[in-house]
Amino acid sequence: MRNILIIGAGRSTSSLIEYLLNVAEKENISLTIGDINPEAVKKIIESHPRLKIIKLDVFNEEQRTEAIANSDLVISMLPASMHTEAAKTCIKLKKHMVTASYVSKEMQALNDEVVENNLVFMNEIGLDPGIDHMSAMQVIDRIRDAGGKILSFESFCGGLVAPESDNNLWNYKFTWNPRNVVLAGQGGAAEFKQEGTYKYIPYHRLFRRTEFLEVEGYGLFEAYANRNSLQYESVYGLENALTLFRGTMRRVGFSRAWNMFVQLGMTDDSYTIPDSENLTYREFVNLFLPYSPTDSVELKMRYNLRIDQDDVMWEKLVELDLFNAEKRIGIPNATPAQALQSILMEKWSLDPEDKDMIVMYHKFGYELDGKKSQIDSTMVCIGRDQIHTAMAKTVGLPVAIAAVAILNNKITTPGVQRPIAKEVYEPILKELEEHGINFNEKEREYLGYNPDNLF
Repeated sequence: MRNILIIGAGRSTSSLIEYLLNVAEKENISLTIGDINPEAVKKIIESHPRLKIIKLDVFNEEQRTEAIANSDLVISMLPASMHTEAAKTCIKLKKHMVTASYVSKEMQALNDEVVENNLVFMNEIGLDPGIDHMSAMQVIDRIRDAGGKILSFESFCGGLVAPESDNNLWNYKFTWNPRNVVLAGQGGAAEFKQEGTYKYIPYHRLFRRTEFLEVEGYGLFEAYANRNSLQYESVYGLENALTLFRGTMRRVGFSRAWNMFVQLGMTDDSYTIPDSENLTYREFVNLFLPYSPTDSVELKMRYNLRIDQDDVMWEKLVELDLFNAEKRIGIPNATPAQALQSILMEKWSLDPEDKDMIVMYHKFGYELDGKKSQIDSTMVCIGRDQIHTAMAKTVGLPVAIAAVAILNNKITTPGVQRPIAKEVYEPILKELEEHGINFNEKEREYLGYNPDNLF
């Protein structure tokens, strides 16, 4: 029997585990979940004859070596910064590895050793990155194989709350790591290419430069630019494309509201606040406002953000209970970003019966036989509940399918890689369709990039 080791059992692993257990008998595999808190995992995962849950601290060399030695393939669902130790042990013990994370510099540096040992280290095989790569390359390769030329590529993705569970003014709830949401866009200007010109959006302007998108049956969305779209020139072979842009989708109005936190400095993660655990929400807000012997926190907030009395932006702030003088942050030595996250998690966490929604939207501009056209490709996936989310499904299923394919020698090219080759994306996308993850394409005249869509 072949054994798959999953390191880390976070919120994106429910569908991954469910899939592997469903095919365990057919594929002659067993599953071991290694987590630093195995008792917590046992409470949310039902027992199964082919499942074992063990304590595993990835930085404990003895535990890590023993667990990986007893496996045939390792799936790391840890944060990207924690993959390296497991990856080095996988090379030493000659085990394949799969992750949903972006390829880090540390992981890429292992490529030669991975190739020398004839191992497959498949990365970026979740949702974004993952399904975005595969669905994009499928269309790009199809156009190229027909003799066409790619003129532009835009790609957008968002983890949102499903319409039936959308019950707050922000039209948003956390469906993945809240910290990543709070820190989104930081660390440098967004870089992209538009009609042959390189463009940059600094962080303090990021959430006021949005593009509008409409998805049939689901209405209007907005998208703000991801940090570095230009890295995909070489990944996708789009060095000659005039436009290359990747963005994150939200419901219209979210970015304008989020920009209030950015302008105040509440998303800053570079310093800690003394005695933060005892700060009330109201006191936390007041940290970022000027002193006044007469004006209230509310009045100072309105004045500094120029919020009119009838502006829905004010209602959005009130809905978050930001001015509560009783509730406390409760986190010692918190950064502003950590304190803000704590406040938001109270209001934006999914309730048990809530459903989330994944939306992905690609635009391909191309020229074929002298005619310029555009393909709009969209995918929408709705979750089941708080545990079996669309996020967990779209992240976990590609990881699971790839892992089984590697064990069955259907993916054999060695090295540290992304799922951009046909041998990888064709069978995975086909199987994802069987699970309701499919793209709808519409073709229309290519008009080039429309600058009127940017605000």
